[in-house]
Amino acid sequence: MKTMKILISGASIAGPAAAALLSRQGHHVTIVERAPSLRLGGQTVDLRGAGRTVVDRLGLTAATDARLLQQRGIATVSARGRRLSALPVEAFDGNGIVSTHEILRGDLAELLITALDPSVEIRWGDSITAIEEDGSGATVHFEHAAPGRFDLVIGADGQGSAVRRAAFGPDDDHLDPIGLRFAWFTATIDQDLDEWYLLHNAPGGRVVSARPSRGDGTVKASFAVRGSDPHPLDRESQWQMLETAFVDVGWVAPQLLAQMRDADDWAYADLARVRMDRFATDRVALIGDAGYCPTPLTGLGTTLALVGASVLAGEIGRSGGDVAAALTSYQEIMRPFIARAQELPPGGVGGYAPSSRAMIAASRFSYWAMNRWPLKNLLAPQFAKADGIDLPEYAVLGADRLR
Repeated sequence: MKTMKILISGASIAGPAAAALLSRQGHHVTIVERAPSLRLGGQTVDLRGAGRTVVDRLGLTAATDARLLQQRGIATVSARGRRLSALPVEAFDGNGIVSTHEILRGDLAELLITALDPSVEIRWGDSITAIEEDGSGATVHFEHAAPGRFDLVIGADGQGSAVRRAAFGPDDDHLDPIGLRFAWFTATIDQDLDEWYLLHNAPGGRVVSARPSRGDGTVKASFAVRGSDPHPLDRESQWQMLETAFVDVGWVAPQLLAQMRDADDWAYADLARVRMDRFATDRVALIGDAGYCPTPLTGLGTTLALVGASVLAGEIGRSGGDVAAALTSYQEIMRPFIARAQELPPGGVGGYAPSSRAMIAASRFSYWAMNRWPLKNLLAPQFAKADGIDLPEYAVLGADRLR
Protein backbone atom coordinates (compact mmCIF):
# COMPACT_ATOMS: atom_id res chain seq x y z
CA MET A 1 0.00 0.00 0.00
CA LYS A 2 1.34 3.40 -1.00
CA THR A 3 0.95 5.85 1.87
CA MET A 4 -0.71 9.06 0.69
CA LYS A 5 -1.45 12.55 1.94
CA ILE A 6 -5.21 12.95 1.67
CA LEU A 7 -7.22 16.13 2.22
CA ILE A 8 -10.94 15.92 3.01
CA SER A 9 -13.16 19.00 2.93
CA GLY A 10 -16.14 18.70 5.27
CA ALA A 11 -16.56 17.43 8.85
CA SER A 12 -20.20 16.32 8.89
CA ILE A 13 -20.93 12.69 7.95
CA ALA A 14 -19.21 11.60 4.73
CA GLY A 15 -15.90 13.33 5.52
CA PRO A 16 -15.21 11.81 8.96
CA ALA A 17 -16.43 8.39 7.79
CA ALA A 18 -13.94 8.45 4.91
CA ALA A 19 -11.21 9.78 7.21
CA ALA A 20 -11.75 6.93 9.67
CA LEU A 21 -11.46 4.28 6.97
CA LEU A 22 -8.53 5.87 5.13
CA SER A 23 -6.48 6.51 8.27
CA ARG A 24 -6.78 2.80 9.11
CA GLN A 25 -4.99 2.09 5.84
CA GLY A 26 -2.06 4.16 7.07
CA HIS A 27 -2.73 7.30 5.01
CA HIS A 28 -2.03 10.76 6.40
CA VAL A 29 -5.47 12.36 6.50
CA THR A 30 -6.34 16.02 7.05
CA ILE A 31 -9.90 17.34 7.37
CA VAL A 32 -10.62 21.01 6.67
CA GLU A 33 -13.96 22.44 7.82
CA ARG A 34 -15.35 25.92 7.27
CA ALA A 35 -17.17 25.98 10.62
CA PRO A 36 -15.08 27.06 13.64
CA SER A 37 -16.00 23.91 15.56
CA LEU A 38 -18.12 20.79 15.30
CA ARG A 39 -21.70 21.67 14.38
CA LEU A 40 -23.94 19.72 16.73
CA GLY A 41 -27.24 21.03 15.39
CA GLY A 42 -29.24 19.60 12.57
CA GLN A 43 -32.29 17.50 12.02
CA THR A 44 -32.95 13.79 12.22
CA VAL A 45 -31.27 11.39 9.82
CA ASP A 46 -31.73 7.65 9.56
CA LEU A 47 -29.34 4.74 9.56
CA ARG A 48 -30.91 2.16 7.29
CA GLY A 49 -29.89 -0.39 4.71
CA ALA A 50 -26.36 -0.16 3.36
CA GLY A 51 -25.73 2.96 5.45
CA ARG A 52 -26.26 0.94 8.61
CA THR A 53 -23.88 -1.69 7.25
CA VAL A 54 -21.18 0.98 6.96
CA VAL A 55 -21.84 2.14 10.53
CA ASP A 56 -21.36 -1.46 11.65
CA ARG A 57 -18.11 -1.75 9.71
CA LEU A 58 -16.92 1.43 11.38
CA GLY A 59 -17.54 -0.21 14.74
CA LEU A 60 -20.14 2.38 15.75
CA THR A 61 -23.33 0.33 15.92
CA ALA A 62 -23.53 0.23 19.71
CA ALA A 63 -22.67 3.93 20.04
CA THR A 64 -25.27 5.04 17.49
CA ASP A 65 -27.93 2.69 18.87
CA ALA A 66 -27.47 4.35 22.26
CA ARG A 67 -28.45 7.71 20.75
CA LEU A 68 -31.38 6.66 18.58
CA LEU A 69 -34.54 8.72 18.96
CA GLN A 70 -37.86 7.27 20.00
CA GLN A 71 -40.32 8.08 17.23
CA ARG A 72 -43.73 6.53 16.70
CA GLY A 73 -44.18 7.57 13.08
CA ILE A 74 -45.36 10.47 10.94
CA ALA A 75 -48.78 12.12 11.13
CA THR A 76 -50.58 15.08 9.57
CA VAL A 77 -52.44 17.67 11.63
CA SER A 78 -55.01 20.37 10.93
CA ALA A 79 -54.51 24.10 11.43
CA ARG A 80 -55.81 23.58 14.97
CA GLY A 81 -53.50 20.65 15.68
CA ARG A 82 -56.05 17.86 15.33
CA ARG A 83 -54.51 14.55 14.18
CA LEU A 84 -55.76 13.64 10.69
CA SER A 85 -53.79 10.68 9.34
CA ALA A 86 -50.71 8.73 10.32
CA LEU A 87 -48.12 6.21 9.17
CA PRO A 88 -46.55 4.33 12.10
CA VAL A 89 -42.85 3.59 12.33
CA GLU A 90 -43.55 -0.14 12.01
CA ALA A 91 -44.71 0.36 8.41
CA PHE A 92 -42.49 -1.14 5.72
CA ASP A 93 -40.64 -3.18 8.37
CA GLY A 94 -39.39 -0.06 10.10
CA ASN A 95 -37.94 1.47 6.93
CA GLY A 96 -40.74 3.83 5.90
CA ILE A 97 -40.80 7.63 6.01
CA VAL A 98 -39.77 7.40 9.66
CA SER A 99 -37.43 4.48 10.33
CA THR A 100 -36.62 2.55 13.48
CA HIS A 101 -33.05 3.91 13.41
CA GLU A 102 -33.35 7.70 13.53
CA ILE A 103 -30.53 9.78 15.02
CA LEU A 104 -29.79 13.49 15.17
CA ARG A 105 -27.32 14.54 12.48
CA GLY A 106 -25.20 16.30 15.09
CA ASP A 107 -25.03 13.18 17.26
CA LEU A 108 -23.85 11.05 14.34
CA ALA A 109 -21.26 13.66 13.33
CA GLU A 110 -19.99 13.86 16.91
CA LEU A 111 -19.60 10.08 17.17
CA LEU A 112 -17.67 9.97 13.91
CA ILE A 113 -15.36 12.84 14.85
CA THR A 114 -14.61 11.72 18.41
CA ALA A 115 -13.84 8.19 17.21
CA LEU A 116 -11.21 9.28 14.66
CA ASP A 117 -7.66 8.06 15.01
CA PRO A 118 -5.46 10.72 16.69
CA SER A 119 -3.34 10.86 13.54
CA VAL A 120 -6.18 12.61 11.65
CA GLU A 121 -5.63 16.38 11.65
CA ILE A 122 -8.70 18.64 11.70
CA ARG A 123 -8.42 22.28 10.64
CA TRP A 124 -11.45 24.21 11.83
CA GLY A 125 -12.47 27.58 10.43
CA ASP A 126 -10.91 27.26 6.98
CA SER A 127 -11.98 26.28 3.48
CA ILE A 128 -10.59 25.46 0.05
CA THR A 129 -10.45 28.26 -2.51
CA ALA A 130 -8.60 26.65 -5.44
CA ILE A 131 -7.18 23.31 -6.56
CA GLU A 132 -4.36 22.88 -9.09
CA GLU A 133 -4.04 19.29 -10.32
CA ASP A 134 -1.15 17.67 -12.13
CA GLY A 135 -0.04 14.13 -12.85
CA SER A 136 1.35 13.44 -9.40
CA GLY A 137 -1.07 15.25 -7.08
CA ALA A 138 -2.81 18.52 -6.34
CA THR A 139 -1.79 21.84 -4.86
CA VAL A 140 -4.62 23.19 -2.70
CA HIS A 141 -5.13 26.82 -1.75
CA PHE A 142 -7.03 27.77 1.40
CA GLU A 143 -8.86 30.81 2.66
CA HIS A 144 -6.49 31.16 5.62
CA ALA A 145 -3.75 28.50 5.67
CA ALA A 146 -0.77 28.35 3.35
CA PRO A 147 -1.13 26.21 0.21
CA GLY A 148 -0.51 22.49 0.63
CA ARG A 149 0.35 19.53 -1.53
CA PHE A 150 -1.80 16.37 -1.47
CA ASP A 151 -2.03 13.09 -3.35
CA LEU A 152 -5.84 13.12 -3.23
CA VAL A 153 -8.51 15.72 -2.39
CA ILE A 154 -11.97 14.55 -1.31
CA GLY A 155 -14.95 16.90 -1.33
CA ALA A 156 -17.43 15.98 1.38
CA ASP A 157 -18.66 19.53 1.86
CA GLY A 158 -22.33 19.31 0.96
CA GLN A 159 -24.65 20.58 -1.74
CA GLY A 160 -22.76 23.88 -1.96
CA SER A 161 -19.36 22.15 -2.20
CA ALA A 162 -16.34 24.43 -2.54
CA VAL A 163 -14.33 21.45 -3.82
CA ARG A 164 -16.85 20.82 -6.58
CA ARG A 165 -16.69 24.45 -7.71
CA ALA A 166 -12.89 24.42 -7.67
CA ALA A 167 -12.49 21.17 -9.60
CA PHE A 168 -15.65 20.84 -11.70
CA GLY A 169 -16.95 24.35 -12.34
CA PRO A 170 -19.84 26.56 -11.20
CA ASP A 171 -22.85 25.33 -9.25
CA ASP A 172 -25.26 26.07 -12.11
CA ASP A 173 -23.60 23.29 -14.13
CA HIS A 174 -24.46 20.67 -11.53
CA LEU A 175 -27.44 21.75 -9.43
CA ASP A 176 -30.92 20.59 -10.44
CA PRO A 177 -33.40 22.55 -8.25
CA ILE A 178 -36.62 20.75 -7.36
CA GLY A 179 -38.57 23.93 -6.56
CA LEU A 180 -38.71 23.67 -2.77
CA ARG A 181 -37.22 26.02 -0.18
CA PHE A 182 -36.45 24.50 3.20
CA ALA A 183 -35.44 25.87 6.61
CA TRP A 184 -34.52 23.81 9.70
CA PHE A 185 -33.95 24.84 13.31
CA THR A 186 -34.52 23.82 16.92
CA ALA A 187 -37.46 25.35 18.80
CA THR A 188 -40.00 24.80 21.56
CA ILE A 189 -43.76 24.51 21.11
CA ASP A 190 -46.70 24.34 23.49
CA GLN A 191 -47.87 20.96 22.20
CA ASP A 192 -46.73 17.44 23.08
CA LEU A 193 -45.60 15.54 20.00
CA ASP A 194 -46.06 12.26 21.86
CA GLU A 195 -43.01 10.97 19.93
CA TRP A 196 -44.67 11.61 16.54
CA TYR A 197 -43.23 13.54 13.59
CA LEU A 198 -46.09 15.95 12.88
CA LEU A 199 -46.63 18.15 9.84
CA HIS A 200 -49.26 20.56 8.64
CA ASN A 201 -49.89 21.39 4.98
CA ALA A 202 -51.32 24.76 3.93
CA PRO A 203 -52.44 25.80 0.43
CA GLY A 204 -49.72 27.22 -1.78
CA GLY A 205 -47.26 24.39 -1.17
CA ARG A 206 -46.45 25.39 2.41
CA VAL A 207 -45.42 22.88 5.08
CA VAL A 208 -44.78 23.30 8.81
CA SER A 209 -43.33 20.35 10.69
CA ALA A 210 -42.02 19.41 14.12
CA ARG A 211 -40.38 16.16 15.10
CA PRO A 212 -38.97 14.79 18.35
CA SER A 213 -35.56 15.79 19.60
CA ARG A 214 -33.60 14.17 22.43
CA GLY A 215 -35.91 14.62 25.40
CA ASP A 216 -34.79 18.13 26.32
CA GLY A 217 -38.14 19.82 25.71
CA THR A 218 -37.19 21.01 22.21
CA VAL A 219 -38.37 19.91 18.79
CA LYS A 220 -36.69 19.83 15.41
CA ALA A 221 -38.76 22.27 13.36
CA SER A 222 -38.92 23.09 9.68
CA PHE A 223 -40.63 25.34 7.18
CA ALA A 224 -40.92 24.39 3.52
CA VAL A 225 -42.47 26.36 0.69
CA ARG A 226 -42.56 25.80 -3.03
CA GLY A 227 -40.76 28.35 -5.19
CA SER A 228 -38.27 28.57 -8.03
CA ASP A 229 -37.27 32.24 -8.05
CA PRO A 230 -33.67 33.15 -7.15
CA HIS A 231 -33.24 32.24 -3.50
CA PRO A 232 -32.63 34.77 -0.72
CA LEU A 233 -28.90 34.69 0.03
CA ASP A 234 -28.70 36.38 3.42
CA ARG A 235 -30.50 35.30 6.58
CA GLU A 236 -32.59 38.44 6.87
CA SER A 237 -34.00 37.84 3.40
CA GLN A 238 -34.70 34.20 4.28
CA TRP A 239 -36.55 35.18 7.45
CA GLN A 240 -38.58 37.85 5.69
CA MET A 241 -39.55 35.44 2.93
CA LEU A 242 -40.77 32.86 5.46
CA GLU A 243 -42.60 35.45 7.56
CA THR A 244 -44.49 36.53 4.45
CA ALA A 245 -45.18 32.97 3.34
CA PHE A 246 -46.41 31.67 6.71
CA VAL A 247 -48.07 34.70 8.28
CA ASP A 248 -51.55 33.20 7.87
CA VAL A 249 -50.68 29.55 8.54
CA GLY A 250 -52.01 27.90 11.68
CA TRP A 251 -50.94 25.12 14.05
CA VAL A 252 -47.49 25.99 15.53
CA ALA A 253 -46.36 28.24 12.66
CA PRO A 254 -46.73 31.47 14.72
CA GLN A 255 -44.61 30.00 17.53
CA LEU A 256 -41.89 28.92 15.12
CA LEU A 257 -41.84 32.24 13.27
CA ALA A 258 -41.31 33.98 16.61
CA GLN A 259 -38.28 31.80 17.40
CA MET A 260 -36.50 31.26 14.08
CA ARG A 261 -34.42 34.46 14.19
CA ASP A 262 -32.88 33.41 17.52
CA ALA A 263 -32.16 29.79 16.62
CA ASP A 264 -28.46 28.99 16.94
CA ASP A 265 -28.69 26.08 14.47
CA TRP A 266 -30.57 27.87 11.67
CA ALA A 267 -30.12 26.21 8.28
CA TYR A 268 -31.69 27.08 4.95
CA ALA A 269 -31.45 25.60 1.45
CA ASP A 270 -33.10 25.71 -1.92
CA LEU A 271 -33.33 21.96 -2.38
CA ALA A 272 -31.55 20.63 -5.44
CA ARG A 273 -30.20 17.35 -6.69
CA VAL A 274 -26.53 17.36 -7.64
CA ARG A 275 -26.27 15.84 -11.13
CA MET A 276 -22.83 14.99 -12.49
CA ASP A 277 -21.61 12.87 -15.40
CA ARG A 278 -18.52 12.18 -13.31
CA PHE A 279 -17.71 12.94 -9.70
CA ALA A 280 -13.97 12.35 -9.80
CA THR A 281 -11.05 13.83 -11.74
CA ASP A 282 -7.44 12.61 -11.70
CA ARG A 283 -6.85 13.74 -8.10
CA VAL A 284 -10.21 14.95 -6.78
CA ALA A 285 -13.22 12.89 -5.71
CA LEU A 286 -16.63 13.93 -4.38
CA ILE A 287 -18.66 11.96 -1.85
CA GLY A 288 -22.12 12.47 -0.35
CA ASP A 289 -24.14 15.57 -1.14
CA ALA A 290 -21.14 17.24 -2.80
CA GLY A 291 -21.26 14.75 -5.66
CA TYR A 292 -24.76 13.31 -5.69
CA CYS A 293 -27.16 15.04 -3.30
CA PRO A 294 -30.57 13.34 -3.62
CA THR A 295 -32.44 16.00 -1.51
CA PRO A 296 -34.02 15.26 1.89
CA LEU A 297 -37.27 14.20 0.22
CA THR A 298 -35.69 10.85 -0.67
CA GLY A 299 -34.51 10.11 2.87
CA LEU A 300 -31.30 8.67 1.41
CA GLY A 301 -28.76 11.47 1.84
CA THR A 302 -27.06 9.93 4.88
CA THR A 303 -27.08 6.48 3.31
CA LEU A 304 -25.39 7.82 0.16
CA ALA A 305 -22.84 9.72 2.26
CA LEU A 306 -21.83 6.68 4.30
CA VAL A 307 -21.84 4.30 1.35
CA GLY A 308 -19.84 6.72 -0.83
CA ALA A 309 -17.22 7.14 1.90
CA SER A 310 -16.97 3.38 2.34
CA VAL A 311 -16.70 2.56 -1.36
CA LEU A 312 -14.13 5.27 -2.07
CA ALA A 313 -11.95 4.26 0.87
CA GLY A 314 -12.40 0.60 0.09
CA GLU A 315 -11.41 0.99 -3.55
CA ILE A 316 -8.32 2.99 -2.57
CA GLY A 317 -7.33 0.17 -0.25
CA ARG A 318 -8.09 -2.53 -2.81
CA SER A 319 -6.06 -0.73 -5.50
CA GLY A 320 -3.00 -0.52 -3.26
CA GLY A 321 -3.03 3.25 -3.53
CA ASP A 322 -3.48 3.45 -7.32
CA VAL A 323 -5.59 6.62 -7.34
CA ALA A 324 -6.67 6.42 -10.97
CA ALA A 325 -7.85 2.82 -10.68
CA ALA A 326 -9.60 3.50 -7.37
CA LEU A 327 -11.51 6.54 -8.64
CA THR A 328 -12.62 4.70 -11.79
CA SER A 329 -14.00 1.74 -9.86
CA TYR A 330 -15.54 4.02 -7.20
CA GLN A 331 -17.62 5.79 -9.85
CA GLU A 332 -18.61 2.55 -11.58
CA ILE A 333 -19.84 0.98 -8.34
CA MET A 334 -21.72 4.06 -7.13
CA ARG A 335 -23.47 5.22 -10.33
CA PRO A 336 -26.38 2.72 -10.40
CA PHE A 337 -27.06 3.21 -6.69
CA ILE A 338 -26.98 7.00 -7.04
CA ALA A 339 -29.37 6.96 -10.02
CA ARG A 340 -31.98 5.03 -8.04
CA ALA A 341 -31.48 6.97 -4.82
CA GLN A 342 -31.96 10.33 -6.56
CA GLU A 343 -35.43 9.42 -7.80
CA LEU A 344 -37.97 11.43 -5.81
CA PRO A 345 -40.78 9.53 -4.08
CA PRO A 346 -44.10 9.15 -5.97
CA GLY A 347 -45.71 12.55 -6.23
CA GLY A 348 -42.37 14.33 -5.89
CA VAL A 349 -42.50 17.83 -4.47
CA GLY A 350 -46.26 17.92 -4.94
CA GLY A 351 -46.65 14.90 -2.69
CA TYR A 352 -44.79 16.56 0.17
CA ALA A 353 -45.96 20.14 -0.40
CA PRO A 354 -49.31 19.98 -2.25
CA SER A 355 -50.49 23.34 -3.55
CA SER A 356 -54.32 23.05 -3.44
CA ARG A 357 -56.80 22.02 -0.77
CA ALA A 358 -57.85 19.06 -2.90
CA MET A 359 -54.25 17.87 -3.21
CA ILE A 360 -53.71 18.38 0.52
CA ALA A 361 -56.67 16.12 1.21
CA ALA A 362 -55.26 13.52 -1.17
CA SER A 363 -51.86 13.75 0.49
CA ARG A 364 -53.39 13.23 3.94
CA PHE A 365 -55.27 10.20 2.69
CA SER A 366 -52.05 8.74 1.30
CA TYR A 367 -50.46 8.57 4.76
CA TRP A 368 -53.35 6.36 5.87
CA ALA A 369 -53.29 4.31 2.66
CA MET A 370 -49.51 3.77 2.48
CA ASN A 371 -49.65 0.88 4.90
CA ARG A 372 -52.51 -0.81 3.06
CA TRP A 373 -52.88 -2.67 -0.22
CA PRO A 374 -52.44 -1.67 -3.03
CA LEU A 375 -50.45 1.49 -2.23
CA LYS A 376 -48.16 -0.37 0.15
CA ASN A 377 -47.06 -2.71 -2.64
CA LEU A 378 -46.48 0.22 -4.99
CA LEU A 379 -44.34 2.11 -2.46
CA ALA A 380 -42.34 -0.81 -1.09
CA PRO A 381 -39.59 -0.47 -3.75
CA GLN A 382 -39.12 3.20 -2.80
CA PHE A 383 -38.37 2.31 0.82
CA ALA A 384 -36.11 -0.58 -0.19
CA LYS A 385 -33.67 1.67 -2.07
CA ALA A 386 -31.33 1.96 0.94
CA ASP A 387 -30.45 -1.69 0.34
CA GLY A 388 -30.07 -1.13 -3.41
CA ILE A 389 -26.34 -1.75 -3.59
CA ASP A 390 -24.31 -4.90 -3.19
CA LEU A 391 -21.75 -3.27 -0.90
CA PRO A 392 -18.34 -4.80 -1.59
CA GLU A 393 -16.55 -6.59 1.23
CA TYR A 394 -13.44 -4.59 2.01
CA ALA A 395 -10.68 -5.43 4.42
CA VAL A 396 -11.42 -3.31 7.49
CA LEU A 397 -8.43 -2.50 9.67
CA GLY A 398 -8.49 -1.39 13.27
CA ALA A 399 -12.25 -1.63 13.77
CA ASP A 400 -11.66 -2.27 17.47
CA ARG A 401 -10.43 1.32 17.82
CA LEU A 402 -13.91 2.62 17.09
CA ARG A 403 -15.88 0.21 19.26
